This record gives sequence, C-alpha cells and structure tokens, in this order.
Amino acid sequence: MGIVRHFVDRTARLASLACLTLLSAPAATSAALPLAQIQLPPGFRIEVLSDEVPNARGMALTPSGTLFVGTQEGKVYALPSALGGKPVVRVVASGLARPVGVAFRDGSLYASSTSRIVRLDNIEARLDHPPTPVVVTDRFPKETTHGWKFIAFGPDGYLYVPVGAPCNICAPDENRYANIMKMKPDGSDLQVVARGVRNSVGFDWHPATHELWFTDNGRDYLGDDQPDDELNRVTQAGQHFGYPFCHAGNIPDPEFGKQRACSEFVPPVAKLGAHVAALGMRFYTGTQFPAEYRNNIFIAEHGSWNRSERVGYRIVRVIVDAQGKAVRQEIFAQGWLQHGKFWGRPVDVLAAPDGSLLVSDDDAGAIYRIRYAP
Repeated sequence: MGIVRHFVDRTARLASLACLTLLSAPAATSAALPLAQIQLPPGFRIEVLSDEVPNARGMALTPSGTLFVGTQEGKVYALPSALGGKPVVRVVASGLARPVGVAFRDGSLYASSTSRIVRLDNIEARLDHPPTPVVVTDRFPKETTHGWKFIAFGPDGYLYVPVGAPCNICAPDENRYANIMKMKPDGSDLQVVARGVRNSVGFDWHPATHELWFTDNGRDYLGDDQPDDELNRVTQAGQHFGYPFCHAGNIPDPEFGKQRACSEFVPPVAKLGAHVAALGMRFYTGTQFPAEYRNNIFIAEHGSWNRSERVGYRIVRVIVDAQGKAVRQEIFAQGWLQHGKFWGRPVDVLAAPDGSLLVSDDDAGAIYRIRYAP
C-alpha cells in the first residue's frame, strides 16, 4: 500500500513525553515511546522489549527464545533471549526484497521475499556470522503490489505463503494471485489452499480444530466506510472468499460484481471495519491471561492510509466460542492513534511461551510485550 509515513523528530518526542512515560512504564521501556497513552483492560501492562528494530513486521519465536523479525526494508533481525531482558539486536539477513515474513523450523529460519522463499540453516548458532540465504523456491510472482508475504508453518508441516492481488482491484489468475498457498519445507508440492483472497498478511490455526483462519484487507476507493476488512475461516481446501467479485460477504464489486453473485463465495466469520488494515492475527493459547482469553484471536490493525478520518492503529480481540465461531469483538489495546495522528502502527502479534503477547510496530521500529499482572 502507498502508506504515507508519519515521521516525528525523536529528540523532540523524548523531551516532551519523557515525564509521562516514566510515570507508567516499566524499567525496560524506551523513554522515547509514550506508552502511557496505550489503553488496556484492567490488570494488563505494556513494555518495550526493543525499539531498535526498524520497520518491524512479521515475528517468529524459537523454542530457545530467539525472536526473529522480518521487515519491508530488506533486513531480517534476530533478538536472542528476547524475553530475558533488553536484547541485543542483530541483522541476520539483508538485501532481500521485502522479507516481511519469517518462520522457524528444525533449526532453520525461513524468510519471505517478493518472489522467493529463502532459508538460513543452523541460524541460532550463527547469529554473529549468518549464513548466506539458500533459495528454497523462486516460483512466486515478482509484482511488488501486495507482494510482501507473511509466512508460517501449519500443523500439517507445510509452509503457508499468501500471494496478494497485484492491484487494488483486478481479476488475475486465481491459481497464481489473490490466494493462500502452501508447500513442503523444500519448496515442493506447491498447492492452493484458498482463493479470492485480496491481501492476507496474517493467519493462524485454531488450537482445537486446526482450521486455518486469516485476515484479508478489503479493496480501496469505495468510500470511507466500505468494504470491511475480513476475518475468514477455511473449512475446506480450495474455498473461494470472493475477491474481486464480492467484498465483505455482501458488497458486489462495481466492476466485477455482475460476473458472479456474492452467494457463490464463503462469507467472512467477522467484519473488522473498513480500512483498518487488519494484518497479523494469532490465537491466544497461553495461560497468563484470564481464562476467558483462551483460544481467542488477537488482531493487529495497522491503520488506514486513505480514509478521511484515520481508523485502526490498535489491537482487537475476537472472542471465539466452544464451537469455533467468532461471536464478538472488542478493542484490547489502543492509543497509538491520538487526535488523528499516529506514533505507532501495530503489525504482528505473537503469544510467547510465558503467556505474554508480543506486538511488532513498523512505524516506531519497536517490539512490545503485553503482560497480565494485576
């Protein structure tokens, strides 16, 4: 997306907000980020793990505690022992084309690129002298519009890779664009999992059913209030979720809507609001948060870029019932947007082994940690 970046002079921000930050933030918090403005439910608190991860996007945490972070700006970062204090940030890859997504499996780090997936082997033993990335596959399209890719390994051992539409609205080859695909770790057996997906930048699997759930960004230029971004659920491989013919389950596209009816497609399980830019999403499987949070979904809303009044810039909680249905949504964390101006943009969320919730912020270049500590 052609996001207009919000630049703030860091020194001036430090001077004006240091007092406010010190009143509410833990010792590990950067004094440059106004965390006192973040509103959370009672008993929750937020801190900064690091504010030295420029353009922080997708996250992956290894069993030994190394946090890997992808970016849109060519680099992949590693934060060893991320949960044990303020980590020293290392660059483990550079010169890649928008390596937003990262995934870890069997000692190797997988990173996305616009048209490729690469792998860094035995990476945790080589953080100071990272290996040259090995190309796993280069079979994905080269278009840069929606070309960045969140990636993750599924319960079936396959690596899931979304391929966004190469446009705001068009009708590309559904077997190549506007879909979610999966492949074996060696790049073989590439197959389509879901079609009609305009641009998914976050997905996860239900802890009990192992069904794939994903966010999808709605098309632009249909006004301030439509169509909604979507939360979707895949119950059968190959299902079609509407793009470019139908948006948010019930809005025919002005250009393509006459070709196929909305009733032909899988409707979203939840509508998330227009232009909120719903990106990273994860099921919460920890035990630190109260019991009612178990198996709920946290979604990072990156925030609008072309709406007359900004929306998003927050973390939303979607409550999922025992039958695996989304029944309600509510704001979990907000405050990155103040009086129409933002100082941070949440991108990805990740539940840590201790039950805390990690949040990446590409605008502030930060990784936050949200804990329940009443």
